[in-house]
Amino acid sequence: MPDALASKVDGAYKPISHKELQAKVERLCLAMEARGLRKGDRVGILCDNRPAWAIMDFACSLLGLVSVPIYHTLTAEQTSYILQHSGSRWILTSNGAQFNKIKASADRLPELETVVVLDGVPPEPHGMNCLPWDTLMAEGEALDARRPEVRAWAAQRVPGDLLTLIYTSGTTGDPKGAMLTQGNLASNIEAVVEVAIVALRPERGDRCLSVLPLSHIFERTAGHYTMFHLGIGIYYAESLISLPQNLLEVQPAVLMAVPRIFEKIYAKVRDALTSGGLAQRMVFSWARSTCHRVVRYLYFDKQPGGLTNLAWRLADRILLSKVRAKTGGRLRFCVTGGAGINPTIMEFFWAMGVPIYEGYGLTETSPILTLNKIGRVRPGYVGHPILKSWNGRPFLKLAPDGEILCQGPNVMQGYWKDEAATREVFDAEGYFCTGDVGEIDPQGRVKITDRKKEIIVTNGGKNVAPQPIENALRDDPYIEQAVVVGDHRNHLAALIVPHFPALRDWCQRKQLPFKDDAEMLANPKVYAKIMTRVNHTNSQLPAYERVRKIALLEKELTPESGLLTPSLKLKRRVVNEAFKDVIEGLYRANA
Repeated sequence: MPDALASKVDGAYKPISHKELQAKVERLCLAMEARGLRKGDRVGILCDNRPAWAIMDFACSLLGLVSVPIYHTLTAEQTSYILQHSGSRWILTSNGAQFNKIKASADRLPELETVVVLDGVPPEPHGMNCLPWDTLMAEGEALDARRPEVRAWAAQRVPGDLLTLIYTSGTTGDPKGAMLTQGNLASNIEAVVEVAIVALRPERGDRCLSVLPLSHIFERTAGHYTMFHLGIGIYYAESLISLPQNLLEVQPAVLMAVPRIFEKIYAKVRDALTSGGLAQRMVFSWARSTCHRVVRYLYFDKQPGGLTNLAWRLADRILLSKVRAKTGGRLRFCVTGGAGINPTIMEFFWAMGVPIYEGYGLTETSPILTLNKIGRVRPGYVGHPILKSWNGRPFLKLAPDGEILCQGPNVMQGYWKDEAATREVFDAEGYFCTGDVGEIDPQGRVKITDRKKEIIVTNGGKNVAPQPIENALRDDPYIEQAVVVGDHRNHLAALIVPHFPALRDWCQRKQLPFKDDAEMLANPKVYAKIMTRVNHTNSQLPAYERVRKIALLEKELTPESGLLTPSLKLKRRVVNEAFKDVIEGLYRANA
């Protein structure tokens, strides 16, 4: 295929064919072996998504080197810890900010021998051995006659060979390095392909838009290895900001993303219509209602008939087809995970002809444990286990307290240099304890109710799972993000980031003047408006799960602020600490 990988170069996507990619990987292997790297050595990868990331990853796997991916959003201190703890000998990085992170802690990295720099050697390497990527690739090209040797080295790899160390986000304490073998990843890919190939039906020329960081295990397994295995071209998005434009340019058939990205796409459509006149708002409300009726058939791989089908076709002509065109027009398969997706958003995409299949997994499980299947989708559930059993025992089961446990070929070997932490996450039977609380319906579909360690216990002794409440709050068009608090308190409260476009529009309609967002949020009428929206959600909840007080935040929680993980999960304890005074103020006001 002419486009195994593609990235933006000088304003246009430049593809690399499978044949060219193979040559680059084999040449890199020869150059790295000639420079003394040997099986088991650790190699860090610190850069944004680009072909060089994939080339280095493939080369490491063939040589038996252990890749150590590092999120490019991490701080210099976090980067230093991972390099030091893993004992990485080499690291691949770009010039500029990423290189500066390594430079800042060079004296604490005695085992780091070589920094391979993608974008030219920095003018002041400060004593570090900096090797330009182009120089390294030229060294490999000079050894081109020896490329058959690489295939012989690859044949020596066995399932038990350590493939990668992936460090957890570190929401509490230092991150831990999950040890994943070649067999762990291969088994997960094989199981996922059996499900995906039926739903996706890959075709020659299909493309996948790679949005999540390759450092994230979900993107690496599903969007990198699996897409490559299926022969689907991988195109790297420039950024989340450029996603709308990249969708139009690439016209992907496949998109894998966390729910937050689908929420953003949906919110843009909703805002465009609800900010217009009454007629547009009525059209959107009707279309959303139509989507809700239609998916009752689509989730079971059936087509609606009668008036429902007629309404669906009309909604498609008026709205859905236009939104579908904004995604490139060829998108026919999406996968999401990492957090629960809002059922309303899932319904909209399915009715639009772009089904979103929800899955569930963890870094420690390579990562996918469950995935929805065609004809068996149930909103709020993350699908069936990808395996029924392993070595005569259930692949996935529930502990007496509801915690999800798993054992199988995809489960990590343990945490790097941390036997104590490894013992803590495996039970007496050898099952990995996920830390997630869930339930399984009679058809075998899994539902995640919350993180075991995040359960809020009120003063009244009630156990409250915050995530479902937060998801319900985020369903409101005036609420962008929500963090429910109330552990060991007499009631729940929440930190709310409003959906500012909708809120500004409301203020203008109500003729409420404001100079900036801070002044807008300080207006008691704005607070009352958001509290009214919260109470609308409260009306659907039992009394002990209702949010009694809120605090409005000016800025969105982001990975850059340290309040979300790079995969956009909430760092609950970090948020609670960052807004400690705000939270205390909520409860003082009710003393």
